Amino acid sequence: MIKTIVLASALLGLPLTALADIGVDGARHLLLRTGFGANPAQIAALAPLSREAAVDRILAGVRNQPVTAPPGWANEPFERPGQPGLSEEQKKALQQERNQHAVELRSWWLTEMRDTPSPLTEKMTLFWHNHFVSALDKVRSPQMMYQQNLLLRHYALGDFGQLLHAVARDPAMMRYLDTANNRKEQPNENFAREVMELFTLGEGHYSEQDIREAARAFTGWGLDRDDQFIVRPRLRDTGEKTIFGQRGNFDGDDVIELLLQQPSTAVFVTNKLWRNFVSPTPDAATVNKLAADFRRGHYQLKPLMRAMLLTPQFWRSQGLLVKSPVELTVGTLVTFDLNPPDWRVIAGLNRQLGQDVFAPPNVKGWPGGEAWINSATLLSRKQFLDRVARDAAPARDAYAQADGSLNEMAGREARIRRFVSKGLSSMKLQPDEWAAIYGVKNGADAARLLLAVPPANPLPANASGAKAVAGLLLDPAYQVE
Repeated sequence: MIKTIVLASALLGLPLTALADIGVDGARHLLLRTGFGANPAQIAALAPLSREAAVDRILAGVRNQPVTAPPGWANEPFERPGQPGLSEEQKKALQQERNQHAVELRSWWLTEMRDTPSPLTEKMTLFWHNHFVSALDKVRSPQMMYQQNLLLRHYALGDFGQLLHAVARDPAMMRYLDTANNRKEQPNENFAREVMELFTLGEGHYSEQDIREAARAFTGWGLDRDDQFIVRPRLRDTGEKTIFGQRGNFDGDDVIELLLQQPSTAVFVTNKLWRNFVSPTPDAATVNKLAADFRRGHYQLKPLMRAMLLTPQFWRSQGLLVKSPVELTVGTLVTFDLNPPDWRVIAGLNRQLGQDVFAPPNVKGWPGGEAWINSATLLSRKQFLDRVARDAAPARDAYAQADGSLNEMAGREARIRRFVSKGLSSMKLQPDEWAAIYGVKNGADAARLLLAVPPANPLPANASGAKAVAGLLLDPAYQVE
């Protein structure tokens, strides 16, 4: 077996670690970073694979369409921010309807994160949502935000250049960054500034003149009566512009192509992906190499993600990232096969924890990392996990057999009976069933499945898997991945 691995490694030019199986620790690490939580069955499916085979399996399974049915209003015409001639009562009723739609929109996406067969797609969609930021409070149209979410998902692991072009013409983005009001007499610099600072180059790689000239190039872009993208030639500045030292009668698409030509764009995007998927401190040499390949490969995201997930640094990064509120809440549901009775509760909890989807705090989005944790959010995190852990008590080990093994069939039958009686919407964690179904025999097994690093609080001696669950959920190590 060893000779086979060594020979295969030599033939493929890969390090031995890329071909050896990743085991439970590696599978849990890969699944948590490329999705939201992982139950023991999902971990077991990847554990026998090599790093390369496991990463390829995940990438081969990505899709760009959601499986969750959207709210009934999602494909209706876009709502206008203000409608003339409405009475105060009508305005109030319209606002209440928008608020209800916003709640339903959040519930829809959180359900998709929980149920999707392609967790990496949702993880990338959330990443782009925090990169190409728009927010409901300014866009004021849940339909526009829904369409933008579909757009981000469609290109989530596709062509970054096409994604950038599509986002620039996206109605929600045009409202959020005022591109719809950009005309030659009064060039609006909002989009031109953010597309350089936040979407492509990063600070220090452009000048104020570049922004002013790019804003001129985007003049004439707007929205028609149906809020669809349109170019209005009469409002366009057709004069010559100078951007990044190049002169021409550039329009908006030309500016985006100029941005894609800048080496800084690939480095900026790769750095941000690294901080999101690997660690808060990018390895400059590795990032620069990945970025150069990304640019040479015409900004294809799937090869970039494959290369990043196969770096040695990725496999050494366990425990370096703080779970975001969505990773904590949705990930816990996925890990323990739980379904909330009402997704509005989870959406409200995420808002309380600082990650209200479709409502990032400002144009820079959520800062992430250690910023997720403060005295208020830590208390709320613990309250959520304490609630789940409390629901778990008592951990009875009801399915332990005389020889110490677990009665898997009895656990499954109990779960089916409970789901049927409660309409498949139980938030009650049953660690004894969970341990029996997945063969989690002891506390050490449970810790390996649930934690990226050893628990801060030692487990009781001889703790069963079922009895260890509540303690592990409340351990500080559960907050990182």
